[in-house]
Amino acid sequence: MKTKIFISLMVVLLFSNCKKEEKIAYLSFSENSLDYTNTPTHKFDKSGLMFSDQGAWFGYSFPDTTATTIGFSGPFLMTQQNGIWSSAALAHLNIEGVLLKKQKTTAFNSHLEQFFVSENIELKQTLVFSSGHSTLIKTEIKNTSSKSISLKYHWKQEQLLADGLQLEVKHNEVTLSSSKSTAVGHLIFPKGTQLSVTDSTYTSNIATLELKPKQSKEFTISQSFIFPEYSWKEEQTQLKNTTFDAVLKTRKAEKERQIKALITHLKPQFQDNAYAEVLAKAHLTLQNNWRIPAGEIKHEGLFPSYHYKWFNGFWSWDSWKHAVGLSYYDTSLAKKQVQLMFEFQNEDGFIVDCVFRDTLIEKHNYRDTKPPLSAWAVANIYEKDKDLDFIKELYPKLKKYHEWWYNKRDHDQDGLCEYGSTDGSLIAAKWESGMDNAIRFDDSKIVKNSEGAYSLDQESVDLNAYLYAEKIYLALLAEALHKNEDAKKLKKEAELLKTRIQTQFYDKKDDWFYDTNLEGNTFIKGEGSEGWTALWANAATQKQAEAVKNNMMNPKKFFTKVPFQTMSAAHKKFNPLKGYWRGPNWLDQAYFGVKGLRNYGFNTEADKATIQIIKGAEGVLEKGKSIRENYHPITGEGLNAQSFSWSAAHIIMLLVNE
Repeated sequence: MKTKIFISLMVVLLFSNCKKEEKIAYLSFSENSLDYTNTPTHKFDKSGLMFSDQGAWFGYSFPDTTATTIGFSGPFLMTQQNGIWSSAALAHLNIEGVLLKKQKTTAFNSHLEQFFVSENIELKQTLVFSSGHSTLIKTEIKNTSSKSISLKYHWKQEQLLADGLQLEVKHNEVTLSSSKSTAVGHLIFPKGTQLSVTDSTYTSNIATLELKPKQSKEFTISQSFIFPEYSWKEEQTQLKNTTFDAVLKTRKAEKERQIKALITHLKPQFQDNAYAEVLAKAHLTLQNNWRIPAGEIKHEGLFPSYHYKWFNGFWSWDSWKHAVGLSYYDTSLAKKQVQLMFEFQNEDGFIVDCVFRDTLIEKHNYRDTKPPLSAWAVANIYEKDKDLDFIKELYPKLKKYHEWWYNKRDHDQDGLCEYGSTDGSLIAAKWESGMDNAIRFDDSKIVKNSEGAYSLDQESVDLNAYLYAEKIYLALLAEALHKNEDAKKLKKEAELLKTRIQTQFYDKKDDWFYDTNLEGNTFIKGEGSEGWTALWANAATQKQAEAVKNNMMNPKKFFTKVPFQTMSAAHKKFNPLKGYWRGPNWLDQAYFGVKGLRNYGFNTEADKATIQIIKGAEGVLEKGKSIRENYHPITGEGLNAQSFSWSAAHIIMLLVNE
């Protein structure tokens, strides 16, 4: 029998008005959910994970246990190139004549801690982000002996790994600039520290620390990396007017509140410690990919993954998925993620596929958009906080984007849309589906609709199911804004589209939804995850849903070790290791499948699939292991990028009450 969370959680007893009150320490679920151990050996080293918070464009790791470094690895700078390590450790504390051995490292969603000991010393270092520009690192040194001791110490940097970094020192501050970034780094040491630079390496003067028996002393340094659109003077003032303990208290309370919002809303059937820890890991994964506005980016948002160099940007359908995951515990950030992409909406309603902070590194992609899930995202956010101002801002933009599909991606003007591209290229049209090399596109061709608007020569079931769902969500938002005529029109359109989906895309012989040719009289065969999007959108009949469910639960097809992968395991082209969308399990598609089952009352099957997805996907339940971009459905092996945001977002959706 599953251990109930509220019985088995670590409990702290508080006393108020002489009455005992039980309080659950939700932050404890985040302890070491990810392993940040990594001593980078070169600037692009991606062998380990990096901790980040507050939307900062930099992060840190713990040095390997074999390393003698007293400091944190990095920082890893996403402020330049596609993410590079500045140093093995930019602020290494050296205590002369003392051999300190690392005893323990602990990572929480709020902060990092590491603990060292020697014969007569205990040393603890704690790192916390004070803002999206700065971290504070506190060092506590305790004399554990029965005699007074005198220690000599100084700071220095480990090997500099980044290209083009230039160091300048003044009094107790190191300034780092780079020919490859507009961001400037600032390391501030305690007052009285004197610094010097030799051969691009800084070092501080040797200081003396006197400690009586059992006495402790502490000091704090700050590390900042700040873009020119922000004020370093204001950041300095913030740093001077705060204390480490105050920042840490704030971070702990913030993460406690957010993790509690997730765990207390676990579906009843998943109220188990293991699932609570998975939610904390999903939360941390999203946190590590969070970035504040910089360069071309005007709102906060999430990378797909900082861990893969080509994912240091913001994609539209990733953003819609991130926003839904975020909405369960941080509607403010969820809104900003949506607003980020709508900053790049064209006059005709088109939304760009992906955008980047620095277009000298990588250009925005205007060759295609991505599947229309933005109204789903906005409706989910609105459901959580009922913010009408946000809806007033977004509704006309959502409506324009919805209409764009019918204006630019309906080749034969029959009310059913196709994926396509703006430049007439076949590859960009496949990208627009988000399922780049899915087998249904193997024989696709491009047709021209108008200048700058091209379609594939097939009508896709998932696209039209998404558009059906959009009409329903837009109608909901219209009603909230008292736009009753809009709502009435959208609902009428939705009913007509639902009938078209049920009749054109459903194959009674295979009991599956397929894409068709433009004429709608030939199925494009090959069972893929697009076949259950009609269930996710509530666009199938009950009879169709039951038949599709039976195929989904077939272990020879979709009910694999990690169920509901992108195509049937029985298909001759099934190849998870060499087919990006030809077999791997992407957790967004798996979630759409599970949600589709729930929509039609198949909750037993949905629960069974959810448990098997979480347990089957390598490392999801394991402490320290990263959440991956996708998974091998037969072996469970984690594939491609680590620390993947939409996987984390959909884990939240799988486990938390909607």
